[in-house]
Amino acid sequence: MSSRGRSPDAELTGTDPVTVPEGYKRTEVGVIPEDWDVKTVSDLFSVTAGGDYDSRRSQSLRDERHPYPIYSNTIADRGLHGYCSYGVHPAGSITVTARGTLGVASYRSHQYTAIGRVLVLRPKQAMDGRFFVEFINSRLTFAVESTGVPQLTAPQASRYKLPDPSLAEQQAIASTLSHADSLVTALDKLIAKKQAIKQAAMQQLLTGKTRLPGFAGEWAVKRIADFADSLTGGTPSTSNGAYWGGHISWMNSGELHLKTVREVVGRITEQGLLNSSTRLLPAKCVLIGLAGQGRTRGTVAINLVELCTNQSIAAVLPNDTFVPEYVYYNLDSRYRELRGMSTGASGRGALNLQIVRSTAIPMPDIEEQQAIATVLSDVDAEIGALERQLEKIRAIKHGMMQQLLTGRTRLPRGTSA
Repeated sequence: MSSRGRSPDAELTGTDPVTVPEGYKRTEVGVIPEDWDVKTVSDLFSVTAGGDYDSRRSQSLRDERHPYPIYSNTIADRGLHGYCSYGVHPAGSITVTARGTLGVASYRSHQYTAIGRVLVLRPKQAMDGRFFVEFINSRLTFAVESTGVPQLTAPQASRYKLPDPSLAEQQAIASTLSHADSLVTALDKLIAKKQAIKQAAMQQLLTGKTRLPGFAGEWAVKRIADFADSLTGGTPSTSNGAYWGGHISWMNSGELHLKTVREVVGRITEQGLLNSSTRLLPAKCVLIGLAGQGRTRGTVAINLVELCTNQSIAAVLPNDTFVPEYVYYNLDSRYRELRGMSTGASGRGALNLQIVRSTAIPMPDIEEQQAIATVLSDVDAEIGALERQLEKIRAIKHGMMQQLLTGRTRLPRGTSA
């Protein structure tokens, strides 16, 4: 069975009878430049399994803790610290997950040790291991021959083939892709920072601890039932095809994670609307998850388009006495509190319409509600723009990998490493 994903496309595996461009050759790893070699993993690396991690011995050696991180899987780089029966591996080598999410490679820029759930690839020649990590993660699919717990062994991994450009070209390709990774990392950090700023602003503005300039006076505390109507949706019979596939948008509770809902997948017909308990909702309802798998219960969203919902969503209907966006942000900031209101033992049941209607919200006058909602909406817009930029950069890097790791596009000589 495959460890993850699909096998490389036909052209790259060399099985598609396409014309090989001049200056290229067909190989076991696909069509690559004529001046690239093809080698097995064992040609390029010494492949070994990690050692055993002894937590009890580590506890007894608190004053003599191993100075190097111990990697138990290559996805989380935090690692463990403690005693490991295996020696220290050099910087510049590679770890590959051998259990769990199999075949995920990581480049190690510092000394480390590793336990048995990873394979360690130590270079046998001068190389830039970052190039091979990128190729393994994007182009190589390990087939695991196991009838028990799926695992990747050193002998299995050693047989796989990899392209081997010159060291200079490895460095140029790795450097180019690393620059894209740096942009992704920087944007990830900026998005996290903006999200933290938003959370802090919500805690201050939605409770009245911090007031925006020009506003004063006491806030009222009102139950949702005091200022708005609320209702739940429904689901037309799925056994009646005449109820489905129409032009009316129908939202399931899983789509609450969109937060700001502009489009949903489901569509029902006029017959489906008339023959079920679902209702056609106006834009700017505050939508609350009553039940659902995982984190859905207590999740809050706001719809910007007319739609229907299923029975696992409560809708607080808009009117002229309050700002829906303000109520949305208030409830969105109280996710854990809402989940704690659930019926059933230990809050493991579900929310219901009665609980929603009785939920109390601190309410300034409508002008201050609007001002607070505008501040938070502006931050959301910044975060959204950054997330779209991040998606574009990831897509660009994916395209670069398709071209550079196969030699379809060659970098100019002298590209910075």
